[in-house]
Amino acid sequence: MKNGSRTIRDVAAMAGVSVATVSKYVNGTQRFSPTVEAKLKDAIDRLGYRSNPLARSMITGRTRAIGVAILDISNPHFTNMVKGANRVALQHDYTLLLVDTEEDPARERSLIQALAPRVDGLIISSRASEEMAAWMLDLGKPVVMLRRVQGLAIPNVGFDNRLATYMLARHLLNLGHRHIAYLGFGAASINDERVSGARDALAEAGLALDIYDTHAPTALAGEQACSRVLLGPKRPKAVICYNDLIALGFMKEAKSLGFRLPQDVSVAGIDNAFYGEYVEPRLTTIDTQSEKMGELAVQKLIDALAGRADVEHVMLEPRIVVRDSTAACV
Repeated sequence: MKNGSRTIRDVAAMAGVSVATVSKYVNGTQRFSPTVEAKLKDAIDRLGYRSNPLARSMITGRTRAIGVAILDISNPHFTNMVKGANRVALQHDYTLLLVDTEEDPARERSLIQALAPRVDGLIISSRASEEMAAWMLDLGKPVVMLRRVQGLAIPNVGFDNRLATYMLARHLLNLGHRHIAYLGFGAASINDERVSGARDALAEAGLALDIYDTHAPTALAGEQACSRVLLGPKRPKAVICYNDLIALGFMKEAKSLGFRLPQDVSVAGIDNAFYGEYVEPRLTTIDTQSEKMGELAVQKLIDALAGRADVEHVMLEPRIVVRDSTAACV
């Protein structure tokens, strides 16, 4: 129970209470009168005492840690999500333990199962289908998913992917574009939702959507796909990309191929990555409220740990951010 030169007995002596009382207070297993708690807090502050987290977890059965499994830490969407999650976790005296599954479905399950015993609950971002994700119900810990998985009774926080691409397509149609393509990431379950939104908007205008795919949700993948899209037989005048990373890679290669942006081709992304405002031209995008997603996920998990669990699906609405990478069709 030692903490440097201070011990739990030092706190008990200064506060004039028993060692057992201090232990119950610091471990959160019992509340006391305001007068006693004030004495305990004062003694702890004056002595600079900090309880041993390992000892506390052995007593309470709680680690005060939340596990977060994300798909790619280099993707700003997930970085921002973790930032929002950490903000709320700290407010409730929780620490985040992070696992990066690196977009590798084969490693995802083993990594999350190894993380589960070390935390009180889990926030998981996964591309797994309903059938593939069912094992998460057997982790023995509360789980919050960062998207909706139909058929699984798991609380989740998601984003209206269909509306996001519908808004971008409507924006491009209002600019006079009639030949619009979507450059997606077919391995993601939400890709179908994003295709659907753009396709519905174009169908309302009596137009068809050209669909292309990338092998990864990365800038390199967008760069590699660019020539296939722009040098093919049906060159689009506007391209909606699955995310900002693909869009930024696509824009880089388009300029290398001699295309002027946005005069020759308008480009839009999704996620509102912060550096999208610092490229030339500045990237039109959809704000997915990534930090808010992380905040809500942690709050849902803390509610579940307090016995207030629900399986409600929280859906965040997209916000379009219009910048220079999209312009009127000429």
